Amino acid sequence: MTNSQNKIFKNLPDALAVINQWRAAGDKIVFTNGCFDILHLGHVDYLEKARQLGNKLVLGLNTDSSICRLKGPERPLQDEMSRARIMASLLFVDMVILFAEDTPYELIAAIQPDILVKGDDYAIENIVGHDIVMKNGGTVKTIELVKGYSTTRIVEKIKQQIKS
Repeated sequence: MTNSQNKIFKNLPDALAVINQWRAAGDKIVFTNGCFDILHLGHVDYLEKARQLGNKLVLGLNTDSSICRLKGPERPLQDEMSRARIMASLLFVDMVILFAEDTPYELIAAIQPDILVKGDDYAIENIVGHDIVMKNGGTVKTIELVKGYSTTRIVEKIKQQIKS
């Protein structure tokens, strides 16, 4: 098994065992989440900045069924294991945990990250799990997004080019 595959967890207890080892070693745990259907510059910039906020970056990745419920029957474009492997291959992502729920609330409650991060298109009070993290003395931060980059925009551009 390659190094990137070792970073992917479908089983929460196994993931928590690793996170607890990191925490015992004094590492600050950063958590973020998303679909990451087509990796683009905006994702890379965002995740790199998120990782700089702590020692370990844990990424909650929506499963295929979760994305389909959230974004419709045409999504995701890539299956969950392809997306997980791509995300795990990034140097600054330390762990990928798949979750099937519509939000990562239960995952955040289990992990208890030191820092919860989302893009600046969210107000802190609207970030899922902000209440859990703040109640436990953690911080919630937003990161400025690179303008003009989104999976939806890429998909629309492809559709336009197919039509013309």
